[in-house]
Amino acid sequence: MNRWMPWAWGAVVGLLYSLVSVLSWRRLTVNSWDNAIFEQAVKAYSRFEAPIVPVKGPGYNILGDHFSPIDALLAPAYWLFPYGQTLLVAQGLLIGLSVVPVTRLAVDRLGARVGWTIAVMYGLAFGFGNAVVADFHEVAFAVPILAMAGVAFVEQRYAAVVWWSLPLLLVKEDMGVTVAAVGVALWLVGERRRGLILAIVGAVALVLVVWVVIPAFNTGGGYDYTGNLGGEVGLWETLTTEADRKLLTLLLTFGVTGFAALWSPWAVVAAPTFLWRFLGDVEYYWGTDWHYSIVIMPIVFVAMIDAIGRRPRLEWPGVVLGAAVGGYLLAGGPVVKLLEPETWEASPRREAMQEAIGTIPEDAVVETDIAVLKYLTGSHDDAYWIGTIGDVVPDYIIFDRQLTQTDPVQHGAEHGASYEIVFDRDNYVVARKVG
Repeated sequence: MNRWMPWAWGAVVGLLYSLVSVLSWRRLTVNSWDNAIFEQAVKAYSRFEAPIVPVKGPGYNILGDHFSPIDALLAPAYWLFPYGQTLLVAQGLLIGLSVVPVTRLAVDRLGARVGWTIAVMYGLAFGFGNAVVADFHEVAFAVPILAMAGVAFVEQRYAAVVWWSLPLLLVKEDMGVTVAAVGVALWLVGERRRGLILAIVGAVALVLVVWVVIPAFNTGGGYDYTGNLGGEVGLWETLTTEADRKLLTLLLTFGVTGFAALWSPWAVVAAPTFLWRFLGDVEYYWGTDWHYSIVIMPIVFVAMIDAIGRRPRLEWPGVVLGAAVGGYLLAGGPVVKLLEPETWEASPRREAMQEAIGTIPEDAVVETDIAVLKYLTGSHDDAYWIGTIGDVVPDYIIFDRQLTQTDPVQHGAEHGASYEIVFDRDNYVVARKVG
């Protein structure tokens, strides 16, 4: 195998997913407020400041929400390209980077024909496509890290597995359980000492981050998501709620590997993510949409390669069934939509939104809704969301009437100030504080 071929495929994948998310940005697709949150954090890191995120509330330190200091690695890219799209491209490139070791492993272990088939299946996996249409999330960093840890596991480089797993602790607080699960996988293949130590490290890190570190930065002195597990009805009731949907998620996730992944001890690394998702009382966790499956993809595909290498009889049943399931999910996914002309068309309202934002001085305090938020945070440091602005009185209010029916002048009166309309076009309306 030409050693550059995996890099070429990884570059193609990275470009595809970067295109998907950047084109979505141009179409003014409303996803969530997350890209705005992460951009404000990365912008602060790029200035060597604490990651204060006004979108979450006045003076809100994002480390009191989720523990993701690894986001600071995006600071150099943000110095060069200080835009929200920088995060989207970075996410695509992180996915593409993970393709390289997975492709090499697949071809080295299983030969060119089967190996490249799996490499293509991995690069186009549903977990990636669904993640990038939901904008940037910190868990994108876990994808290449888990890929490298998984490859080291299959190649029996167990010390490297440990070292590759440890950076996961900087990605997000729940990764502590995933690191512990890597320890379990090591235990299952006879690496008892390393496995036990890594499992303990992961568990201790989880406890320290959730009960000590995050509360230290949190304005309420706690961890805001503790109540998600079980919600108000309890763990069992939450676990069994919409059980058919959760079962389908499991079937599709392992189905893209033709269920071959289940024959590898590495598959146990996916267990913690499924557990917190299915025990959480947030409906978005339960399905295959959004970004919640992105970290599962490198796990199950490396497990697939490992299982087929151990049991060659799984080769064609796994590949054929996996390709069928993956192809079915791909057909309705965002990558295929790149073939549609309308995907490449910018929103006809884009110019109006840019003009509306341009009427607001960059040093002004601004309140807005989710439709405009991620387009505002790059140029305006003091950008707040309508739901978390608190007692801050904005200098300007900008709404998209297609999403927010509230009149900005009347809304401004709730802040105890008077406002006047200074821009109104294509349902974008800007109000300026008077006096």
